[in-house]
Amino acid sequence: MLWQLTQMFWVGGLWLLHLGLLPALGQIGLAPLLIEEISLWLSALLVGLSAACVVLQALVLIQSEGLRSLWRDVRGQLLLMAMYACGMYFTVRMLLPEAQRWQLFSYLILGFSGLVLVLQPAPGWDRRVRQAHP
Repeated sequence: MLWQLTQMFWVGGLWLLHLGLLPALGQIGLAPLLIEEISLWLSALLVGLSAACVVLQALVLIQSEGLRSLWRDVRGQLLLMAMYACGMYFTVRMLLPEAQRWQLFSYLILGFSGLVLVLQPAPGWDRRVRQAHP
């Protein structure tokens, strides 16, 4: 349950910001500079939340499947990719604040790795199905 809850927060939040909130702010007539400022602030906040949720999901995966699952399992590889994208986002944000395309690239890597992760079964779920149907 914790796996799905954290996944909903970070993957849903990332995509909701760019597919729902920012276009809605543009539709109601806010100034483009104001929308850009809101986008920069909320993006950083959501990437930080995503980093915390990804670490929590990695701990759930390690507890359920073992430490090796981080690099052998698709879910672990996607979580490592998401951690890397979070780190890259904040590194670029601090060292090269004018490189907004690199920040967007990191954000997109984080978002797409989250979408692929949503398609994977939760840790322990596939084992329960096998036990129920021998």
